Amino acid sequence: MATTMKIPSHELWSYFGYGLGQCFSFGLVGSFINYFYTDVLGISALAASSIFLIARVWDAVHDPLFASIMDTINSRFGKFRHFLLIAPLLITGVTLLSFYKIEADMTTKILYAGVTYILWGTLYAISDIPFWSMSSVMTNDSAQRTRAVTAAMLGVNAGIACANIFFPKLAAFFAQYSNDKGYFMAALVMMLFGLPLMLNGFMQIKERVPPSAEKVTMRDTFHNLRQNKPLFVILLSFFFCVFHNVANGIYIYFFIYNLGDGSLQMAIGIMGIVAAVVCLIAPMLTRRMQKRKLFMILCGLDIAVRAVMWFAGYQHTALLFLLLGLSTLFVMMTNILTSSMIADTIEYAEYHTHKRCAAITFSGQTFTGKMSVAVGGGLIGVFLTMIGYVPQAQTQSDGVLTGLFFGICLLPAIGSLIRLGCMSRFTFTEEKHAEICRLLAERRHASAQDVEGDERLDRPVSVN
Repeated sequence: MATTMKIPSHELWSYFGYGLGQCFSFGLVGSFINYFYTDVLGISALAASSIFLIARVWDAVHDPLFASIMDTINSRFGKFRHFLLIAPLLITGVTLLSFYKIEADMTTKILYAGVTYILWGTLYAISDIPFWSMSSVMTNDSAQRTRAVTAAMLGVNAGIACANIFFPKLAAFFAQYSNDKGYFMAALVMMLFGLPLMLNGFMQIKERVPPSAEKVTMRDTFHNLRQNKPLFVILLSFFFCVFHNVANGIYIYFFIYNLGDGSLQMAIGIMGIVAAVVCLIAPMLTRRMQKRKLFMILCGLDIAVRAVMWFAGYQHTALLFLLLGLSTLFVMMTNILTSSMIADTIEYAEYHTHKRCAAITFSGQTFTGKMSVAVGGGLIGVFLTMIGYVPQAQTQSDGVLTGLFFGICLLPAIGSLIRLGCMSRFTFTEEKHAEICRLLAERRHASAQDVEGDERLDRPVSVN
């Protein structure tokens, strides 16, 4: 019979801390690297876009490849925990290299930017995949996993929000002492705070779910991935956050031209932190409601809030930010549910393939998240061109202002509608997961008895 493995509170805080420290790096690169390339390093926007495209193609190769290798490895620390010791040092180093302004000719600068950015994405995956995979081996209980994933997602969102809030201020402070607008020193300070948080996560987080009894090969991991049908439904719904990612990139234009104050961008980071705190109720909600049903309700609420936002207009700033805050909360909570449901599909695939492969399962989330951000970034330029946006203009036409409001308001609502439709096809509920966990426990027990019986037969028999 399957036993519940409870995760201590101090361990959840350490898991939160690892996500917080790791996403200082993600927030810095995700929000500021493009500006660093064009306005500090001095390379063209086209060259920067080409670097991002090449990096995403490489992600499609190395994310599942590295994950499949991770699934075949066991160490004295466990299956994934040892990566949490190595990755923080690698991430810290490559993040600092990414924000270092080299003095060289333009070709060398482009090559430097390309190598460091692709290297950053590669090393980040070595941290992010085992970080999320840990939620599947810390406990075998679906409710406890939701607590773990909630802690992890809170850390991730808080880390990204802190990067957006504190990095510009640090860069402005150090700008007077450097010729790189203070970016390298600001990144150094952020990562010096993030590194001990990640290392503490390694020391405190424990693995409790045993690996498969049989040896896992790389071929097994890809077979396991193909058999995991519920996973692909979840990843599809996760990808369509792409419309919210487009809105995130349009906020700065909306604040400058529609509201006349670009500094309001900081409010997005603050809303992210507040929403992350409110998301602590997620485990309580999932104890009373199926995750699939809750996900669909949250998507419906996001659509409703954004419809109200559209009809209310943006003249009432307080109401606008209240509605944006509610939408941020709803989307953030769906992402918590996404990670929790992905963790549950690991047992689904294990039951059907007799192999437990957590890393390759979570590599799907890592790659899909990167792809959603990359596609969203590409669509921002397309969207601005479609609405007639004029770069560096003092004012924009009424049509552009309406288009920008549509982009932050109704475009994400379309994404939530698509996500709701995708999740309606998800059928692997908590009840089915619990039944599969029970059957897996019986299978392991029977396997252990068979091994014990074989050992008895192999023992020499004494004859008097």
